[in-house]
Amino acid sequence: MSDDSSNTPDNHPSGAPWRNFYGRFKGKGLRKSQEAWLDEDLAKLSPGKVTWEENPDRENIDLEALFGGRDTWLEIGFGGGEHMVHQASQNPDVGFIGCEPYINGVAMLLGKIREAGADNIKVHPGDARDMFDVLPDASISKAFLLYPDPWPKKRHHRRRFVTQEHLEPLARVLKPGAIFRVATDIEDYVRQTLEEVPKAGFEWLAEGPSDWREPWGDWISTRYEQKAFREGRKPHYLTFKRLG
Repeated sequence: MSDDSSNTPDNHPSGAPWRNFYGRFKGKGLRKSQEAWLDEDLAKLSPGKVTWEENPDRENIDLEALFGGRDTWLEIGFGGGEHMVHQASQNPDVGFIGCEPYINGVAMLLGKIREAGADNIKVHPGDARDMFDVLPDASISKAFLLYPDPWPKKRHHRRRFVTQEHLEPLARVLKPGAIFRVATDIEDYVRQTLEEVPKAGFEWLAEGPSDWREPWGDWISTRYEQKAFREGRKPHYLTFKRLG
């Protein structure tokens, strides 16, 4: 889809606000086991009616029904799912919602959920912005943005997640005092994150270099981080708190 949105309509035919999506929905062919996981498990793990087609009135999903009043954590773009399954296994008293439009990553997550036996994860195989639409205000206790697409070219920086288009609705659904973690190995992404996230109502929780150079105590290294290490890039671990 073109970068120039000046000639696009205000709304998608479904009624959704027109939102350009940049990225892949599907990669190389899925294995038969992955296709089976998608067929057998994905619908059962739905958090509810998220898309504009199934929920044109944008009614809130029922987190009480999903997780029985437990704290809810959100992972935005979970990649292959290793971090979310790790967190879900370590925190069985927390409900997790993961958003990921790349169906190959969704299939990988479903296999990991089966292997771990995690029963506290719900999956939205699509754009996180649609999830923000239907989450109740101040309902999420912690959010993760881990190794997001860096969009390294300057003209593409507005495609990054750390713009107000994404950060403002994220801030709306986070509880006051909620934690927002960002991990990236791209220095310019760090710069933009530190500029933009506070504008959306967050405080950066850092007192010294170790607070962004060392991973969190409950961290599990992901395939994207291992790639960064192999290619000589240093990860940064940024922690923010939702003000209010």
